[in-house]
Amino acid sequence: MSIRQMFGGSIVKPGFSSLVEPSGPIIDYDGLYSWGLNVYGQLGLGNTTARSSPVQVGALTTWASTAHAGIHTIAIKTDGTLWAWGYNAQGELGIGDITNRSSPVQVGALTNWLRAACGQYHSVAVKTDGTLWSWGYNVYGQLGLGNTTDRSSPVQVGALTTWYSISGGGSYTVAVKTDGTFWSWGRSDNGQLGLNNTSTYSSPKQVGALTNWLQAACGYKHTIAIKTDGTLWAWGRNDDGNLGLGDTANRSSPVQVGALTTWASTACGSNHTLAIKTDGTLWAWGQNNEGQLGLGNTTDRSSPVQVGALTTWYSTAAKSTQNSAISATVTPPEYTQYTGIWTLPQVNAAVEAGTWPA
Repeated sequence: MSIRQMFGGSIVKPGFSSLVEPSGPIIDYDGLYSWGLNVYGQLGLGNTTARSSPVQVGALTTWASTAHAGIHTIAIKTDGTLWAWGYNAQGELGIGDITNRSSPVQVGALTNWLRAACGQYHSVAVKTDGTLWSWGYNVYGQLGLGNTTDRSSPVQVGALTTWYSISGGGSYTVAVKTDGTFWSWGRSDNGQLGLNNTSTYSSPKQVGALTNWLQAACGYKHTIAIKTDGTLWAWGRNDDGNLGLGDTANRSSPVQVGALTTWASTACGSNHTLAIKTDGTLWAWGQNNEGQLGLGNTTDRSSPVQVGALTTWYSTAAKSTQNSAISATVTPPEYTQYTGIWTLPQVNAAVEAGTWPA
């Protein structure tokens, strides 16, 4: 079955990321499509009318990736330009003001943006030169700028050129550098920064001393990460079992989820988690009041539970908006199963080239 059949005309470009949510976009070979809630223009359709089926955002076919936080969207085109739309009361669109936008607006004029992520009311992005930039709401220092001043335009975080992957949470940010070290900053009232405390930090702090972190995802107040050895780790808020540790106790430092070494990718909703193993199976745990775990019921789970029996899951995205949630996975036709854990250089090369390593 093709993606077009599964999602009614939505297909993800191999080599680029995409996000599907209650009010969010997905990239098709033919362009960018969105549907769902649209109170703040977050669908990018030039209005605030909700849509129950996919509608193309403009006519362009040059979108490379999107990031979405429920009410605002950040996107990168294949020419390296950065675009934003939706809610903007804290300057999270990065366009120099606090006015909402219902259509894509270019952020500056640069053509070297590589990847972007959205927190609840802030945004972060990495350029092709490895520099890290942030903007938006900053009351907890989630922009990493050493202060708590909101910014309505991108501001560089320090001077380093070794930033690799990023993720935004409720009021915090995490990132992995090219050397495999893990960094976090912002609010940590539930230990979501992984620094073994509940303190707030306005500049990046290293989590431990390890150099084998590969990927991380943020929920509202919980963090999930994968190491290069395929192990899965979790910390932060755990009221609904969203850490997958078999209980509901918060953790303020990384704790391994089980003993498996076959985890390939992960994504977080506000209070639930999704992950894919190298065998292509999909797993879910955490809050399930709206059926967001995809298990056919509304029972919360505090340990990973397999979703169905398929072995062709490829990527995950999960978010929660108010009391509704959706978790989406897609399987590009060329790649139906993971072949192993990839190293940072392999993944980076794949994103750049739009292909996947063997």
